[in-house]
Amino acid sequence: MIRIISGEKGKGKTKILIEQVNTEAKAAHGSIVYLDKSNKHMYELSNKIRLVNVLDYYIENHNEFLGFISGVISCDHDLQSVYLDSFLKIAYINNDNLIEVMNKLDKLSSHFNVDFVISLSMNKDQLPESIQKYVAVSL
Repeated sequence: MIRIISGEKGKGKTKILIEQVNTEAKAAHGSIVYLDKSNKHMYELSNKIRLVNVLDYYIENHNEFLGFISGVISCDHDLQSVYLDSFLKIAYINNDNLIEVMNKLDKLSSHFNVDFVISLSMNKDQLPESIQKYVAVSL
């Protein structure tokens, strides 16, 4: 399953994402990974959550990002959820590849039974129609 928290920059998406991940961690039966562009939120996250600074891995495009996600999944057979903060930046998303990346994440989610929760700095009405179905929170 994919859930998107959408809204313009500065609307509070990260705060909601952190609240959701910490709530999930309290009852989680599997592993949870939080991907971000820095370690800034390290002390706001439960110690049960693995924080990964994606920029440490020298990813340069959306295909490398998708490979990175596949690697995260392959290394942890108990992976339950992946939270993606600053999604547009860490995944190298632009108008040309958003649908492609979301379709691949949807396939990975279904095949490996991993949930993706994504913070996306775009308003819901700016998203392609095929992506709007994933929006759980619109700010």
